[in-house]
Amino acid sequence: MTRIYSALSLFKEGLAGQTGWQPAWRSPEPKPSYDAIVIGGGGHGLATAYYLAKNHNISRVAVLEKGWIGGGNTGRNTTVVRSNYYYPESVELYGLAHRLYEALSKDLNYNVMLSQRGMVNLCHSTAEMEIGARTVNAMQINGIDAELFSPEDVRRVAPIYNFSADARFPVFGGIWQGRAGTARHDAVAWGYARAASRLGVDIIQNCEITDFIIESGRCRGVQTSRGAIRAERIGMAVAGHSSVLAAKAGFRLPINSYALQACVSEPVKPILDTVVLSPGAGVYVSQSDKGEIVIGGGLDRIPSYAQRGNLPTLETVIAGLLEMFPIFGQLKLMRQWAGIVDVVPDSSPIIGESPLPGLFLNCGWGTGGFKAIPAGGTLLAQLLATGKHNDISRPFDLDRFASGRLIDEAAGSGIAH
Repeated sequence: MTRIYSALSLFKEGLAGQTGWQPAWRSPEPKPSYDAIVIGGGGHGLATAYYLAKNHNISRVAVLEKGWIGGGNTGRNTTVVRSNYYYPESVELYGLAHRLYEALSKDLNYNVMLSQRGMVNLCHSTAEMEIGARTVNAMQINGIDAELFSPEDVRRVAPIYNFSADARFPVFGGIWQGRAGTARHDAVAWGYARAASRLGVDIIQNCEITDFIIESGRCRGVQTSRGAIRAERIGMAVAGHSSVLAAKAGFRLPINSYALQACVSEPVKPILDTVVLSPGAGVYVSQSDKGEIVIGGGLDRIPSYAQRGNLPTLETVIAGLLEMFPIFGQLKLMRQWAGIVDVVPDSSPIIGESPLPGLFLNCGWGTGGFKAIPAGGTLLAQLLATGKHNDISRPFDLDRFASGRLIDEAAGSGIAH
């Protein structure tokens, strides 16, 4: 069976009628016990299992997914990868993720289609340019590539933007990160699943968590729709459903879950070669490798678990898009969806042990989860393997809400959430 993806293996399989490919990952029956359990088969959960096996030689790991691999937020986002955050703690976190993304295709032997086409956050007034200059300075001090763009620079990277004199959102300049871009969301999930499975991880789909096994005040396993599964170390990476599982474990999290909508147009020839974000319009947009215009916006501020969103929010996003790019008015929308994001008061993630000993958390990423997958997996894996924080994850422990050490990255999304 062919296990390594390469030009040579593709040629050989072509000669053999494509009959020798190995399944991308195994789908075994769950065992009664494991060294570690990871709840959630999205990007963060799969990355955690992979790094447990790769970095810590812990391969008796089960990934438990209620639905199918990548069927949650990992397959429902707008695929942007960037690290242009403000505070040093956030820069370390997202910078780690960005560096890992840059080597991820080689590491996983799976093309995640990373396209570093750059991203510009637009400024629509003199005041916004002043804030933009301060933000760029902070990023550069923290070691993140960033550049303050003039209107001419923005016109160079996004010539189809509405630069007319009477534009509702005139361009005064912008914040540019050249290393930013996009990656194929499904490929990230599939790549991690395949690589983790090859290292011995059991990926178990259609396995819903119904309760936690708690003995002597410690989490010792989980009850699932496929029976009891025990482990001394359990990680939870379930994004918008973190509060639901926390309630089953007997504690509350400072999380609200909202629907974040996105949509794509019919495919067209290449017309937009970067990611453009307008805080004023409340819209960010890019063009996929297939030619679709990928459009995202702000949260629907009504807490919800509905993965379809609603029409008023979609109308607001499309209205903003057409102010930015009137040329898109002729396009037809092809798909629309929503992901359920887990928003924390300071808009920074929670990484650390939960109030229930033995159960560790990776949640609260809000709208920034996809871009952080490699870092979230690396850091949760270290916590599960050693019981101790990495220096990068320590500031994001749940105890910051008791001490008041908040990391307020509400502006990090570029859109008011």
